[in-house]
Amino acid sequence: MDEIAFGTDGWRATLDTFTTERVRVVGQAVADYVLEGNGSRVAVGYDARESSRGFADALAEVLAGNGIDVVLPQRDCPTPVVAWTVVDRELDGALMVTASHNPPEYNGVKFLPEDGAPALPDVTEQIEQQLREPDLLPESEWGTIEESDLVTPYEEHVLDLVDTDLSGVTVAYDAMHGSGRGATDRILEAAGAEVVPLRTDRDPTFGGGSPEPSAHRLGELTETVMGGDADLGVANDGDADRIGVVAPEEGYVDPNLYFALMYDHLLETREGPAVRTVSTTFLIDRVAEAHGEAVYETAVGFKWVGAAMRDHDALLGGEESGGFGLRGHLRNKDGVLFALLTAAAAAEESLDDRLARVREEYGDVVQDRVSVDCPDARKADVLLELEDHIPEAVAGASVEKVVTVDGFKILLEDGSWLLMRPSGTEPKLRVYAESSSEKRVKALLGEGTALVEPLV
Repeated sequence: MDEIAFGTDGWRATLDTFTTERVRVVGQAVADYVLEGNGSRVAVGYDARESSRGFADALAEVLAGNGIDVVLPQRDCPTPVVAWTVVDRELDGALMVTASHNPPEYNGVKFLPEDGAPALPDVTEQIEQQLREPDLLPESEWGTIEESDLVTPYEEHVLDLVDTDLSGVTVAYDAMHGSGRGATDRILEAAGAEVVPLRTDRDPTFGGGSPEPSAHRLGELTETVMGGDADLGVANDGDADRIGVVAPEEGYVDPNLYFALMYDHLLETREGPAVRTVSTTFLIDRVAEAHGEAVYETAVGFKWVGAAMRDHDALLGGEESGGFGLRGHLRNKDGVLFALLTAAAAAEESLDDRLARVREEYGDVVQDRVSVDCPDARKADVLLELEDHIPEAVAGASVEKVVTVDGFKILLEDGSWLLMRPSGTEPKLRVYAESSSEKRVKALLGEGTALVEPLV
């Protein structure tokens, strides 16, 4: 049980640690948590990994063995589909077996409360405190286990929510062999788009890599779109809660820039503030200011974004890793919905034209990050020591303010910023910087690294 810990987004581990026995322990803890809240119905979803269905069956058995009725999807499906099912069916929560964008030797499990948003620490800490071996009722008292089509009701919902006609739009879709296949492409086609499918077969090894929709993993999608075979390209990560986007001239669209583009697009017909993480571009703030809206900053992790979306009735929440949530749908990441929203935006005005306008009106994104190795046991001490080492100036610019929402974010007089924070998933410290030029970003990253390395 000491190996089980809920981090930024659930518990993930390699398969030598992520075992059926430990998964059943998590199932019992969740059963106890749900029953304490007088709950009785829970969904259990799973991604396309080889081991995921077996782990989902183990969780379903433990939950049913505690008298809880369980809904399983008919096949692996996206995390946002499972999250929306919780809200739509008024369930008491869900467990999702997925390691998201991690390579195939990993698996993971996350708990989604009854609002479909990521679980906050007060929930996951309760679950961790209740970890114990399963204690099942006599079989005659078990709950039911039902397999159900979760994608069709979700599809009807998002098509009604976006209400767009994509006739004449060609979308290249890269499922990266993950659970977005048969969901994202199906919904795009239902809206009228012609879809060029890429990696839409199930491959539990994800082609031998990580199902992460980053620039260097979307070569074929980029070639397809920039070669003129599609009006835009979209990709999802392994469990389809994140999105990567490609435009015909731009190529891969930086997620920070994409965030600004989508916020600007949504504000054409809607209103409301945005929520972004501390590591996300200030370009969002400039878009908001131009429209008379506010921006709220959170720690890294979509659980914090989701909570802030609730607290501020935000229109859009997002992070620089490609996860976005929309008011009126879920306070959670949804790469399937945003594939449809992106295609709808491109149907009205090409993504390249939108990007050109965003840059002209609000500026560009010049940002980067580096990592510094740091054992998990040292992270807290490094941050404590770092507090006494914040300089009065960085790379020739005076320090104007220090934000401690998540690590230390140093705001400089020239509008640049430098952020140093601990990774929630790896034994590393992250150093981020944003400024007006790549040369200056490099200088800021160098000074940030020089600040933290001696303290590790």
